[in-house]
Amino acid sequence: MLIRFNKPYGVLSQFTPEGRWRGLKEFIDLPGVYVAGRLDADSEGLLLLTDDGRQQAQIADPRFKMEKTYLVQVDGLPDIAALNALRRGVLLNDGLTLPARAQVAEPPTTLWERTPPIRVRLNQPTSWLELVIQEGRNRQVRRMTAAVGLPTLRLIRTAIGPYNLNDLPSGVWQQETP
Repeated sequence: MLIRFNKPYGVLSQFTPEGRWRGLKEFIDLPGVYVAGRLDADSEGLLLLTDDGRQQAQIADPRFKMEKTYLVQVDGLPDIAALNALRRGVLLNDGLTLPARAQVAEPPTTLWERTPPIRVRLNQPTSWLELVIQEGRNRQVRRMTAAVGLPTLRLIRTAIGPYNLNDLPSGVWQQETP
């Protein structure tokens, strides 16, 4: 069994709540399913869960290099130098990232409201990027955009390999058909 879940902001990639963060049990009450990969509590979007250990390893293990696609709202306007840096790989404190596919994205028209909303500064424009990476380092996308001068305001994972968020509403899960 494979479950696609549109994880809301403020929910951990674990069933048990911790501190101010909610757990998956509030949304998914299925015995025997486990998270395949992680998504930070302050990130939103596609989270996969499965009851198959081999499938879980294939999705989560970096050796399989399953691409992850993110829609990222950033503080500022990207220039060609920032995009090229993301495309070449960015030097972070834990080493150089693999090259990412990076492009400016149109602001989404059908995006759910985030609670709490992002901070908005009147004199600072925001923009959206689409980033596709093959790694899964801790807070990697946020660190990459910050390294090129574009701090992340909102981060939404839209795809993991062949699995997409599509029109799944925030806080809703759906079993994938084989």
